Amino acid sequence: MSRTVYVNGAYLPEEDAKISIFDRSFIFGDGIYEVSAVIGGKLVDCEAHLARLERSCGEIRLALPWSKAELVAVHEELIKRNSLDEGGIYLQVSRGAADRDFAFPTDATPTLVMFTQERNMSSAPAAKTGIKVVSCPDLRWARRDIKSVNLLGPVLAKQFAAESGAQEAWLVEDGVVTEGASSTAWIVKGKTLISRPLSNKVLPGITRKAVLAYIGETDFTFEERTFTLDEALDAEEVFITSATSLVMPVVQIDGHTIHNGAPGPTAIRLREIYLDFAKKGGALG
Repeated sequence: MSRTVYVNGAYLPEEDAKISIFDRSFIFGDGIYEVSAVIGGKLVDCEAHLARLERSCGEIRLALPWSKAELVAVHEELIKRNSLDEGGIYLQVSRGAADRDFAFPTDATPTLVMFTQERNMSSAPAAKTGIKVVSCPDLRWARRDIKSVNLLGPVLAKQFAAESGAQEAWLVEDGVVTEGASSTAWIVKGKTLISRPLSNKVLPGITRKAVLAYIGETDFTFEERTFTLDEALDAEEVFITSATSLVMPVVQIDGHTIHNGAPGPTAIRLREIYLDFAKKGGALG
């Protein structure tokens, strides 16, 4: 059955969706995207995703002509029209269509497209077994805090992971882990969760933010600092977070087994708490 998608104000069957070949997202990668999770037919932390969308657009001087309320309404309508119980909603906004020129067009109207993807997230089999990660050099640009549609670096890293029999790639720069190709990287030492500080080098993960919002309900503490691959290999636990993987245990990095090779109690507990909040709409209000 064909999905209903959203293109510039219209809800359409996916096979009828079209944008201009002159759209700047297609020619220059001049656009921003977000992916919001849906669990139990409800959006998870959508307001936080839209706040990040607004920030990213502001950083590239792309004015959003839609209010947050309007964007939430489109999300909810797509959930309804596609009977989406669990999965994600992809949103992409570009600077619009104009004849090819690097400088910003003066008369282009932003393009907005959105679509749903069904995905088993709350009971994903990988959560029970853990995932494998490979490392590779971080070859991306200097503004990784902007959620740009320009994703060639992560695409190449993800392909390397797939060809290596892994499910995620960790990007390494200056001897330390920056983040996953599509996730935030964490290690656990004792009762301390460790993830690197926010900066232009990493995306400010919404699931990361959610985990930190509910950490007060646990006996875990948080240490914000960089860490090396060697430190990750010696950690008691390793996990990643993202909108679609939620909290996902990592059991192997570059062929080296983490601890006993099974998902650890910390990641399991954090995932359980996250799912409890997600079913109520999220941990961020």
